[in-house]
Amino acid sequence: MAKPGLNRTVTQDVAVTTIRVAFGKWGGRPHWEYDALLLGEDEHGSWLGLPAGTRVARPGAEFDTGENQVVLVPEAAFVATFYSPGGHAPCDLYVDICTRPALEERSVAAVDLDLDVVRGWTGRIWVDDEDEFAEHRVRFGYPAEVVELAVTSCEAVRRAVGLSQAPFDAETPKRWFATLEDAMMSP
Repeated sequence: MAKPGLNRTVTQDVAVTTIRVAFGKWGGRPHWEYDALLLGEDEHGSWLGLPAGTRVARPGAEFDTGENQVVLVPEAAFVATFYSPGGHAPCDLYVDICTRPALEERSVAAVDLDLDVVRGWTGRIWVDDEDEFAEHRVRFGYPAEVVELAVTSCEAVRRAVGLSQAPFDAETPKRWFATLEDAMMSP
């Protein structure tokens, strides 16, 4: 379902919209935040771009991205980040399992639920932070429906990544990397 004002792709003659992305942790604790460029929307969701050098920060840590990144914000319980080769990222795909992202006119917010699906540069796929999820679900009292959402979403994403199903195939993110490059060249 298209969001008002978000159903467009950046071109040379379209102004670039900046979107604030804010992940929290359960209980209202802050987590990663960054500004991204709104690239457009397709059947998978809304796509954002982070040019190399974008500042990403959370309490106690911050860094500048070492490569271009495109981020898929679907209407599902995850956010997927695709990394271009040649930077510092240890993987080509990192999928944060989270609450369903709330995409507003100029912001995205979600609660990170610890589990991550990762695809390394060699093609190896794994689920990261299962220990953190197990600890946090008890320590912070994740409700049963949130645990079910996280586990179900993680398994569905892991399966889709393993089968290279779109948007986790090689071709889908290429379009959005090209759109990000065009946006970076816009005045």
